[in-house]
Amino acid sequence: MPSTFMSGVNLGGWISQYWQASKEHFDTFIREEDITRIASWGMDHVRLPLDYPVIESDLHPGIYLEEGLHYIDNCLEWCQKHGLGLVLDLHRAPGYSFGTLDTNTLFDDESDQQRFIAIWEMLTKRYRGTRDQLWFELMNEVVDATSERWNRLAHRTIRAIREIDPERIIVYGGNHYNSIDELRHIELVPNDNRIVYTFHFYKPHLFTHQKASWSEAAKLYNQTINYPGRFPGLAEFLDSHPEFGGGENDLAGTFMDKALLQHYLQPTVEFMERSGHQLYCGEYGVIDEAPLTSRIGWHRDIVELLRNLGIGRACWSYKEMNFGLVNKAGRVVYPELVRIVSAH
Repeated sequence: MPSTFMSGVNLGGWISQYWQASKEHFDTFIREEDITRIASWGMDHVRLPLDYPVIESDLHPGIYLEEGLHYIDNCLEWCQKHGLGLVLDLHRAPGYSFGTLDTNTLFDDESDQQRFIAIWEMLTKRYRGTRDQLWFELMNEVVDATSERWNRLAHRTIRAIREIDPERIIVYGGNHYNSIDELRHIELVPNDNRIVYTFHFYKPHLFTHQKASWSEAAKLYNQTINYPGRFPGLAEFLDSHPEFGGGENDLAGTFMDKALLQHYLQPTVEFMERSGHQLYCGEYGVIDEAPLTSRIGWHRDIVELLRNLGIGRACWSYKEMNFGLVNKAGRVVYPELVRIVSAH
């Protein structure tokens, strides 16, 4: 089995989901001092989201930009220096982003798929000399009607990587934003124990994303929600907005606590028992709109539950991004939260 990363943090907003694609931003948003600090907290890895335009222009497919790859090189060098592992996550791919579901072309366009595979072939060759310290996460938060097209592309990509590097640890997640409930639809890679399967955990969404401007349901519901606790006025909200009813939002009258989180984690138990593979939680967190005591309580419970299951994790996110452990100036927002998410 591969080595295990147990406690980490995402470097969201640096070379992915950035406000502006400028050298000034890329040079300053994350520096070596940030990696030094993360290591000092006791974490063992970072997850580095990458948007492909940083390393490849749509005008010149297949020509890779050294000025963008330089940031990955730097992060890897800093991590090696300070004893951290790194999960390189392709957060946005040619023809695909979780934020542009109406216009994505990756699963329909063979040329996009070839570009996707070629990016991973290039990265595999470039970092061939770095083994267990560097994991490759194929893509962030796939959303498609079913899992078949993503499974096919993932397997094609894994075969291409394996032609170059049979030992690379590859991280492979499921459909519907890496949903924990989609683990059962991942097509397992046979005879390959260097695959780590992954999911994201933001349940219940109405709590973890309360008042989030980019979530229509959370924005319209517009309630301050405490953990542990109930969802105020949710029955009335769902009566007036039936389009948000059912599924995960069907929580009117539900008491949210550690037992509910444990219930949500049941698919991980079933997956590990069925597959014999370990799991990795690549993102989890609570928006900074939530009351501080509730953020701390939710994180404490989910970290304990994941630790008990032997599931490694990376919280979202290190800096800003509405979930940050540090603010724009680089100051720790809540030391207790840092302590909780850093625990092994």
